[in-house]
Amino acid sequence: MRTSLEVADIFRSAGPVYRAAHVGHLSLGQLKVMTAIENCRTAALGGHVEACDDCGHWRIAYNSCRNRHCPKCQGAAARTWLAAREADLLPVGYFHVVFTLPAEIADIAWQNKAVLYDLLFRAAADTMLTIAADPQHLGARVGITAVLHTWGSALTHHPHVHMIVPGGGIALDGTRWISSRPAFLLPVRVLGALFRRLFLTRLLALFDAGKLAFFSTLVGLAKRKIFLRYLSPIRKKRWVVYAKPPFAGPQAVLAYLSRYTHRVAISNRRLVAFDEGGVTFRYKDYRCGGAERQQVMSLATEEFIRRFLIHVLPRGFHRIRHYGLLASSTHKEAMVLARRLLGVVAPIEEPEPDEPPDHRPPCPCCGGHMTIIEDFARWCQPRAPPSSTPPARRQAP
Repeated sequence: MRTSLEVADIFRSAGPVYRAAHVGHLSLGQLKVMTAIENCRTAALGGHVEACDDCGHWRIAYNSCRNRHCPKCQGAAARTWLAAREADLLPVGYFHVVFTLPAEIADIAWQNKAVLYDLLFRAAADTMLTIAADPQHLGARVGITAVLHTWGSALTHHPHVHMIVPGGGIALDGTRWISSRPAFLLPVRVLGALFRRLFLTRLLALFDAGKLAFFSTLVGLAKRKIFLRYLSPIRKKRWVVYAKPPFAGPQAVLAYLSRYTHRVAISNRRLVAFDEGGVTFRYKDYRCGGAERQQVMSLATEEFIRRFLIHVLPRGFHRIRHYGLLASSTHKEAMVLARRLLGVVAPIEEPEPDEPPDHRPPCPCCGGHMTIIEDFARWCQPRAPPSSTPPARRQAP
């Protein structure tokens, strides 16, 4: 069901003017994202015609762009991904842990996305694995599913990593499962301190290797002495690591993952209005509590597009990653061992269906099954449906 306002509407209306005004300042990736969202589910991408098996109702369905930044194209991708992840769930509590970069580092990450986002992933994962393996804390190897988000609720640049971690892990000698305390996984202050040290040490190594670039107001950081002076106060700040209480069962974990893994900077349902005055949308002000947390913000259209595009990820960058017990290299063996130590029967692998699952909406008239009866190519339109009454025959002279 189409919402009253979509990001695509804003891009189609204001996108051409925005591109013309920023020629040479938009990356190829950003231009491709704009084009994909504008063309998504339009005749530009082609489509098919569906007919109800029961009442004969016709419906035209245009193809999706399948771009990972498109607000309309993440549902099917999320369903496929979740089906694969469901088999990895263990009968233990799961914690939600968030690692956030300070604003000063986020500014550098904005100009070095691929390098700094990768460093954020690695530093956060190494922090969790190191502290969890410490006998003074958990003393076990844990599994981690990590998801990168680069935005705040108001579309500002706010890079952080969400992690889903089981409440326990396999002992370092592999002989038993060690469970965490019911409502406590690892001390966040210890995690924050190690995360800060690992990140800053590796950031300096990247600088010395010449892998960082600085532009505009940060151009002075290209000098090592100034760069070290810039990092000095950050070394003394407390880096925020947040751990939420465990989820209430595996199904709650899946519900969370379905909302977070394939989320984009802003969903269509948060849009309120779009006119000559700009774009109005809903956001959360986390400085407030209760009903006051839900706020409404208006931005000039150009600023809204700019904020949306700063969250376009580098080409080929993986925003969902797995570490520890869930790392691809040891994933299957680790899951088998974890289930054996927990006394859990491995899930039965069902054979792959002959046909992929049908996610098409039912007939809006009778609720019947819709079947594809015609495909049409890009920039084409389907043939008109046949008339309900046959045309009259011409009389012979």
